[in-house]
Amino acid sequence: MSHFSTVKTELRQLEPLVKALEDMGYAPDQGERPVRGYRGQTVTADLAIAVQEGGDIGFRWNSTSESYELVTDLDLWKQQIPVERFLSKLTQRYALNTVLAATTKEGFQVAEQTQTEDGSIELVVTRWDA
Repeated sequence: MSHFSTVKTELRQLEPLVKALEDMGYAPDQGERPVRGYRGQTVTADLAIAVQEGGDIGFRWNSTSESYELVTDLDLWKQQIPVERFLSKLTQRYALNTVLAATTKEGFQVAEQTQTEDGSIELVVTRWDA
């Protein structure tokens, strides 16, 4: 019996997802990868993080929702933070990287970036027109 859980997300672009995971200190492997779970069972994901203790963390593209879903064995979750907090931090980093990429594309530069006490991130961007 499979112990894998799939968690829906709003993560739709691969590049900011990979960058967000790297920002959080993970080293994701891209391409079809096995995600290990209970008793050596595996499921295939499009992006995977091998974890020494506990189950691996994977992300699998869902063409119906057009987003990446988190796939992992929640019974083996051994991260320092609960899965809900992990997804919250990941979504925040993903949003930040998406905004930074869009502002750079539009010719803006980050003038100031601060993280407030409540964990939110404030950005000030500028653009000089010639």
